[in-house]
Amino acid sequence: MKRKILLFLCLFSFSLSSFGQNLSVTGKVSDANGEPLIGVAVLLKGSNIATQTNAQGNYTINVPSNGTLVFTYLGYATQEIAINNRTVVNATLTESSQSLEQVVVIGYGTQRKRDLTGSITSIKGEDIEKSPNVNPISSLQGKVAGLTIVNNGTPGSQPTVRIRGVNSTNSSSADPIYVVDGVIQTNIDYVNQGDIESIEVLKDPSSTAIFGVQGGNGVIVITTKRAAKGQTRISLQSSAGIQIVPNRIDVVDATGFKRLYAAQLRNLNAAAFDTTNYTANTDWQDLVFKTAAMQNHNLSISNSGEKTTTLLSIGYNNQEGVLRNTNFQRFNVRFNEEIRINDNIKVGGDIVGSHYIRNPSDIGLNNALWAAPIVPVQADENTFYSMPSFQRAQVGNPIATLYRNDGNEVNKGYRVVGNIFGEIKFLKNFTWRSSFYTDLSFNGIRRYSPLANRIINLGEGTGVTETVVDRNVRTSVTQGQNEFRKYQQDHTLTFDKTIEKHKVTALAGFSTLYTGSALLRVTRRDTSLNIPNNPDYWYLDIVNNSNPSPNIEAGNGAESAQLSYFGRVNYAYDNKYLVNLSIRRDGISKFAPANRWGTFGSVGLGWVASEEDFFNIDKIDFLKFKTSWGTLGNAIGFGENLFLPGLSVSDVGVFGDNVYPSVKPAYFPDPNLKWEVIRGFDAGLELKAFDYRLSADIAFYDRTTNNIITDIELVNLDGDYKTNLGTIKNTGIEVALSWADKLGELSYSFSPNFSYNKNNVESIGNNFNFQILRNNGANRTVSGEPIGHFFGYRQTGIIQSTADLDRTPAFGDSLPGDISYADTNGDGVITPADRVNLGNPFPNFNYGLNLSLGYKNFDFLVEGQGVAGNYVYTQRRTANFAVFNYESNRLNAWTGPGTSNVEPILDNTRGNNYLFSSYFLEPGDYFRLRTVQLGYTLNSDAIKKIGVKSLRMYVSGQNIKTWSKTTGYTPEAPINDVLGGGADNGVFPLPAIYTFGLNVTF
Repeated sequence: MKRKILLFLCLFSFSLSSFGQNLSVTGKVSDANGEPLIGVAVLLKGSNIATQTNAQGNYTINVPSNGTLVFTYLGYATQEIAINNRTVVNATLTESSQSLEQVVVIGYGTQRKRDLTGSITSIKGEDIEKSPNVNPISSLQGKVAGLTIVNNGTPGSQPTVRIRGVNSTNSSSADPIYVVDGVIQTNIDYVNQGDIESIEVLKDPSSTAIFGVQGGNGVIVITTKRAAKGQTRISLQSSAGIQIVPNRIDVVDATGFKRLYAAQLRNLNAAAFDTTNYTANTDWQDLVFKTAAMQNHNLSISNSGEKTTTLLSIGYNNQEGVLRNTNFQRFNVRFNEEIRINDNIKVGGDIVGSHYIRNPSDIGLNNALWAAPIVPVQADENTFYSMPSFQRAQVGNPIATLYRNDGNEVNKGYRVVGNIFGEIKFLKNFTWRSSFYTDLSFNGIRRYSPLANRIINLGEGTGVTETVVDRNVRTSVTQGQNEFRKYQQDHTLTFDKTIEKHKVTALAGFSTLYTGSALLRVTRRDTSLNIPNNPDYWYLDIVNNSNPSPNIEAGNGAESAQLSYFGRVNYAYDNKYLVNLSIRRDGISKFAPANRWGTFGSVGLGWVASEEDFFNIDKIDFLKFKTSWGTLGNAIGFGENLFLPGLSVSDVGVFGDNVYPSVKPAYFPDPNLKWEVIRGFDAGLELKAFDYRLSADIAFYDRTTNNIITDIELVNLDGDYKTNLGTIKNTGIEVALSWADKLGELSYSFSPNFSYNKNNVESIGNNFNFQILRNNGANRTVSGEPIGHFFGYRQTGIIQSTADLDRTPAFGDSLPGDISYADTNGDGVITPADRVNLGNPFPNFNYGLNLSLGYKNFDFLVEGQGVAGNYVYTQRRTANFAVFNYESNRLNAWTGPGTSNVEPILDNTRGNNYLFSSYFLEPGDYFRLRTVQLGYTLNSDAIKKIGVKSLRMYVSGQNIKTWSKTTGYTPEAPINDVLGGGADNGVFPLPAIYTFGLNVTF
């Protein structure tokens, strides 16, 4: 009997030993069509042991024979397979959930995409990387329905972003906030595009109410990359390319200028201009623009062990400007580490250091458009020709300006953004997380104004050619410093539990936010010493104290603080019925003590109809209806302590030998001033059909902003009254579609999106005749019309003759050849009362078209984007304070009856033709070929011998073709000023970019 027991124990021990031993398991992971899937994560369940599939879909992993492998791949259902002592485990992943199980980042947490009740669009980091932009937000253009982005070609510039229209009369208050790894930001110029894991755009109240007074204009959440589980990885992303100006503004050459200027002088009954010495034919645009280089590099090193994950990322961006002598450089370093003390406690941190060097240009592009083409450029390196006498005082030689100011500015900035966190899981279902954040930036500028160039004034008429130097020009230096501080802390308690068909996730927390800033900029001019042209001397103390007092260009500072409490409950029953409840209470120091606190919240409901037993619609795999309502605030972009009166310097009084300055109120505050309040309603659906090949996300929204903070000019008071006044409504629809399929070895996807937005100022000063005018009255905001719409006269043609003038309503001093305007009020004369709404600077329609193809190791991408329904104001054409070069449309100017019914006579003294009218408006509709890219991934078997896991090469073109009716460098006229947007007054061109790139993973 004892022998039997002993034998049994030995056999049992041997079986246990055999059952738990490690095996080298290999296998292949494929999709439903048998095609290999590259980069599938293969993880031993309950551990950190992991690997991923190669280019053939194969993997190898050392694991216990009794373990379970978990296969995870974005867009496919996660699959678990028991090993059961096998050495070969193959897996076939299905797209049965087609990203429904994908987890998206929301405020203070994450949520399954299928459980969302709000409007959230998620963009993967790999899609962002494909566009060579210094600012990652620029890469979202055309990818998200309801998102309006206007880019600027200035090196290192930040785009203007609007989510679902314009909600405020304050420009800065119309911007969304950015949440980068938990840090609430208004500027993300420190984020390296190659560091991004995903971007979520939160658009509706159900999604943004958790952010309270910060989320009124939408939220863009950015999550950066972390080390992959169980792997050591080195990744290099590198691209280099060139930038060119794809479109030039069509101005006349020397022959055309001489003809048009001669005609203008005849119209003025003035003497002809002597052009004998003006024999050049200079294309100033060709001289100020250049083919510019651009490069982006990012190196990341990551490692994940049993207890720690570490990632180090180093980035470098260098973008020359297509305008000569402009440049932007940025250096980035990011370090992330997480330490798992045990299964329940985790700590970690993240720190980003960013340093930029900017070299701007002091020349305006209009200078190159206005300069007469008959003038030669320069005689030698330091001697330049001046403009003719008719524009000499107003227009300088553009090349002389570029040479004189090249390298005369030291503009550098440093920024450090960091956080540390601790996370504790307890009682199985509870998680406490505390995070502390800081954002510190220091920007300095030193500028030098040199002596004047030698100038050649060509002889005109009896005058002689002479070379002169302006001896009255003195050197000066400008020195400025700007610092910004932010401290934030978030503390959250999360409860997550699933009981049979009930899934509950509850969140409670509190947050504090402090921001402070200080700015000082001073210029000193030396009247006794020529300051050397050497950056080592560009400091204020180089100028003798006995010189005239310095000019203080700016000097200010501000502080604000915010305390918030918030909570959210997400509930799902049987994966069919969804509820999202959010509440937040904010207190903010910007407003009076009695008005500092407010409570905001939202309700979101969802019904997954396709989960119902009665649902049996052929070809529809998933159907969810959703709706949400919420209220939140907007305090972004407003000054600090607005309830207190500001002061500004006013007139001075002289009493004997003493001069006494005076002060006056900068504005008159409303003691009851409070934040703007947004209330919004959303309704939509999500659809998956045809075996998940078709995806659709459709949403309708209605959003109203009340208590708009507005400045009112008060009668008999020198200053504005700042109060809550007015209501703005935005209504619209968004449609995002996607079709993905395979034809043999060819995989493809097509993803169009479309959005429509209608903006209307419901009320603003309805009890009195109140309107807000900008751009010398070209933009108007008034009740019953879209915000900042164009307001002026409507052109009906050109007055052809005196007889035509007798029967056409006109101004009292109108003459033949002048623009004729519509008599909109029918009183028989043209007066300011005939001005009407001429159109909107903000597009009503935004759309994007995205196509991707994959064949064997090749991939191909085409992205298109456009807008419609807006107008562009060609403000650059309205200048008439001198004689400037002519744009080519003036070749068709009226010269007599019947010669033109569009272009007025060449006569810059006729002011009626320069009044703002539809003559100066162009349709802003455009479609742009945003990106065309061809890539090739090398077979890993051919390169693994040198330790390379994957290698992808690509060529790309961006902004290579734009179809538009505008005549400027780009149809993307600025809309950053919500009350005065849409004006092209020398908009910097958006360059076409051609790049070659390389992505390598070791």
